Amino acid sequence: MNEPVHSLPSTERVERATGREATRTNDPERTRSNILAVAEQEFGEKGLSGARIDEIAAATQTSKRMIYYYFGSKEGLYLAVLEESYRKIRQEETDLHLEDLAPEAALKRLVGFTFDRHLRNESYVRIVMSENIHRGQFMRQSQYIQDLNVPAIDAIRDLYQRGVAAGVFRPGLDLIDIHASISALSFFNVSNRHTFGLIFKQDTQEPGYLAQRRDSVIDMVWRYLRQ
Repeated sequence: MNEPVHSLPSTERVERATGREATRTNDPERTRSNILAVAEQEFGEKGLSGARIDEIAAATQTSKRMIYYYFGSKEGLYLAVLEESYRKIRQEETDLHLEDLAPEAALKRLVGFTFDRHLRNESYVRIVMSENIHRGQFMRQSQYIQDLNVPAIDAIRDLYQRGVAAGVFRPGLDLIDIHASISALSFFNVSNRHTFGLIFKQDTQEPGYLAQRRDSVIDMVWRYLRQ
């Protein structure tokens, strides 16, 4: 008599649910992470409506059934990609250890990191653009994303308050406004690179242009905060 699927260890449940042999899936977390990474590219390139689960399954050498087992639906996978995208960027911000730097250096490191991070992760930018087209419909369902962004503001609060106390930053600025300005100046370079480049006949991906633009963004934020 076959053993009930629900009584099996988690790895075996996935394997039985997908009809695959045990040797195919011996690391569920790695499989899940791989699906999320490929799905980020697919959703970033084609949006929610254009993305295809079949293509994600083929690229990850899994099956649609396995993807639905992990994430429930295409929309569930899309929301999981959103959550993972925000989790990664917030973790990388934590790894900057801004608290160990003087306020001015911490600010410049944060702005430079944000600029570089957006530049290296076009799929993240495109997914956020897509979610705005949906008016935040899916992000609204996730308390996890709401909680993830608390440390981002806490980090800015810490470096800003230290800067004010040291007489480096001017008092009275809004923390979320600072965060929004850093994000907007970094986001635009990816979200609008094609239209901006065509309008002004500028190669927006040329290394010299990007280096100059990065310096300008850091300088603009620094000048806004400084005493």
